[in-house]
Amino acid sequence: MFYLGIDLGGTNMAAGICDENGKIILKKSIPALPEREADLIMDDMAKLCLDLIAEAGLSVSDIAYAGIASPGIADPIHGEIVYSCNFPTFVNYPICDVLAKKMGIEKVLVANDANAAAKGEAVCGAAKGYSDSVFVTLGTGVGGGIIIDKKILTGFNFAGAEIGHIVISHGGRQCNCGRKGCFEAYASATGLIKTTKEKMLGNKDSLMWEECGGNIDAVNGRTSFDAMRKGDASAKEAVDEYISYLACGITDIINIFQPEILSIGGGISNEKEYLLAPLREIVEREQYSRSCEKKTELRVAQLGNDAGIIGAAMLGL
Repeated sequence: MFYLGIDLGGTNMAAGICDENGKIILKKSIPALPEREADLIMDDMAKLCLDLIAEAGLSVSDIAYAGIASPGIADPIHGEIVYSCNFPTFVNYPICDVLAKKMGIEKVLVANDANAAAKGEAVCGAAKGYSDSVFVTLGTGVGGGIIIDKKILTGFNFAGAEIGHIVISHGGRQCNCGRKGCFEAYASATGLIKTTKEKMLGNKDSLMWEECGGNIDAVNGRTSFDAMRKGDASAKEAVDEYISYLACGITDIINIFQPEILSIGGGISNEKEYLLAPLREIVEREQYSRSCEKKTELRVAQLGNDAGIIGAAMLGL
């Protein structure tokens, strides 16, 4: 039996057919064009999925179910998108019923995209074999998902696990959510870029200027790490400051949930031990459970850019 995973992104929607181990057999994507009417988006989603199934030499009856990973608030009980800022026409929208009818498939599931990614990591990724895990993704913002007893924690209103919006610096940087000092404002790639620029403006001789071709607007999440590896002191300050904020939020999450595994994804996780080694050192020192024999293990997430597809495909497992 096979499982169909759909990653509904603001730019593209991607679909993939997975086996029971989360291995993608075939995948493809199309533009999402999210400003359109919901039914037009769903027509494209159904066609994408049916074309994919046909290209794989399968029929709809070979698919156990379809799973959808969507940005925003998803109601998995009623199969609805409650709200998504990326898809303004999806308001209390019965996305599961609509796709089921358009595809002729019996079962469709839905989850928030970060929650789906957490499920994927729990079933066949960095947290495979463990009951309790947390997934944190460091991208434009900070997203996450929480798995307790192998189940996604959504909160009673399905808006839970917005870990990017815990405050780690009261009255600090303005966050897009309206609060100040959120974890996301410091630990996202956007936050790292802001810190990098601050350090560059404070040192015009920093190698970080060379890394971005002298154009501060070309700074990205790698700039400070790359310059740090070349021995630049200001870059090390930027990286150290970033990791200290990241450790603050990660420690808070561990103190609350005490997961067996906390996996970190997103582009910055590609720094691997340059990120994790100093992060572990701070978390080990500051976590409330530092004297316990069993402590949370920090890992790099394994599913990468396919986390949405695989996570959606694993929602029913």
